[in-house]
Amino acid sequence: MTAIDTSHDHHDEGSFLDRKGMGLWSTIWDWATTVDHKKIGIMYLFAVLTMFFIGGVAGLAIRAELLEPMRTSADGATTGVMINFGSPVQDPDTGEMIRDYTVTPNAAGNTFNRMFTLHGAVMVFMFIVPAVPASLGNFFLPIMIGAKDVAFPKLNLFSWYIYVTGSLFGVIGLILGGADTGWTFYTPYSIQTDADFWRVTLMVMAAFILGFSSILTGLNFVVTVHKLRAPGVGWFDMPLFIWAMYATSIIQVLATPVIGITLLLLVFERLFRIGIFDPSLGGDAVLYQHFFWFYSHPVVYVMILPGMGIISELLAVHGRKHIFGYRAIAFSSLGIAAVSFLVWGHHLFTAMSPLASMVFSALTFLVAIPTAIKVFNWIATLYKASIALNTPMLYALGFLFLFSIGGLTGLPLATLATDLHLHDSYFVVAHFHYVMMGGTVIAFIGGLHHWWPKMFGRMYNERVGIIAFALVFIGFNVTFFTQFFLGTQGMPRRYASYVDEFQIYHQISTYGSWVLGLGFMLHLGNFIHSLLAGPKAPPNPWGGLSLEWETESPPCAHNFHHEPLIKHGPYDFETVVPPHCSEQDFPLPKQH
Repeated sequence: MTAIDTSHDHHDEGSFLDRKGMGLWSTIWDWATTVDHKKIGIMYLFAVLTMFFIGGVAGLAIRAELLEPMRTSADGATTGVMINFGSPVQDPDTGEMIRDYTVTPNAAGNTFNRMFTLHGAVMVFMFIVPAVPASLGNFFLPIMIGAKDVAFPKLNLFSWYIYVTGSLFGVIGLILGGADTGWTFYTPYSIQTDADFWRVTLMVMAAFILGFSSILTGLNFVVTVHKLRAPGVGWFDMPLFIWAMYATSIIQVLATPVIGITLLLLVFERLFRIGIFDPSLGGDAVLYQHFFWFYSHPVVYVMILPGMGIISELLAVHGRKHIFGYRAIAFSSLGIAAVSFLVWGHHLFTAMSPLASMVFSALTFLVAIPTAIKVFNWIATLYKASIALNTPMLYALGFLFLFSIGGLTGLPLATLATDLHLHDSYFVVAHFHYVMMGGTVIAFIGGLHHWWPKMFGRMYNERVGIIAFALVFIGFNVTFFTQFFLGTQGMPRRYASYVDEFQIYHQISTYGSWVLGLGFMLHLGNFIHSLLAGPKAPPNPWGGLSLEWETESPPCAHNFHHEPLIKHGPYDFETVVPPHCSEQDFPLPKQH
């Protein structure tokens, strides 16, 4: 069990959420100037969830547009189901009732492109990248290693304000009309599109500023893990969530400066017409793609590695089983981080020599090895486990299914012969979403349900959580599995119009997105109800063994009343009764 050092008592402390008689303005000031990693994590959580809502609404708008193909008549007028729905009128050629749009030629396509850019940029830069590290990571990483806070608390608060500043740049760019570039800001689009160039500049600067928040958060986590572990917490005594956050932080520190300087060069080129990436100015557009993907493919693992760490916790705790292959999973996180820097070229197969394409294809297959190690070990952990089919565990099982589809569909894209056909098709869109949303977002929602009682001291309605999971799981698969068929049949991505043969697939995908959105809204309602009227959470509702379950729910201001000294591992369920629990609630397995 956990031994306690009583030399530094904090018995008089209340919950970190206690207002202690403070008024509204003093409460706001307290949160605005806090250096408590828990409060900063909660501020990040609500910020990234807000960005998730904005990006999700944009995604639903894109799917609504694709219910029908966009049409351009002989006189240049555009018709179809647009985001700004108009009044129904009769088509003079077919007699069908359609909606009338007072748009200039190409304006419809520009609107679609701006909504597409908004969805991608918000979801990637403002939600998925910071979602787990900045919110759950900030809250739980110090607690799970027995520390009082991160290594640099003031720098942590500074990184929060940098995130807010970058997000405000993006929102201002959105209010001004958005950017017509695609979320990757590829040149020459990001240099030549939009007469009002400030929109593109603001969106690019938003991504540039957000990068600094990632760098500072990653640096803080690396130093915290190295220097602030409690006595008895060796490298192989840490929960696997910490290993995943550590590997993620390394990528953030090493890769993010590349995209930062690249986007800054892009802004200079747009403002001062300096020839760097624009071919008309003597630049090289492919150079931008190399720089962008040298960062953006490692950042894929910034998105997915924290989710993998969450899944390790969920499967072990809610399966009451020691994690299978602890060291293999831990080292595979570092292996993924290392290989991630070597595979960016698979985004540029059509722009490289055959030899370079072969090398990057082989390296892309290499990253499947540490990923498969994790999946096989997770499945082995489930063998003969005492599985509790609650909301966090359902999300963990859903992750295994969805992420496996995402990983396996990446193999045809890494194979030169098949990628030739699937390149820039909806197959890529489906694969990307199965990895990013079926992986990262599903793990994030599962982790949020797992740690919600600890963060806020309130339980949520389990039945509503399970129903919402079912809607999310079904809606997700209907939305994106259909797009694999679209891609193999030749539907290119990023197009607002398409031939009639694809309409049924687009309609099914759109209907699925509505079910998916309903599931997320149900989760939102469940969480709000939990905050307002949920029953008080016990300190250890799931019977976990890692250090966060030693504290109250929610934790006190300094995390622990005493300095913890670890005497057991985070997954020793066969030999240790969980803290704050009885053996009747969580019986130890019988020894044979």
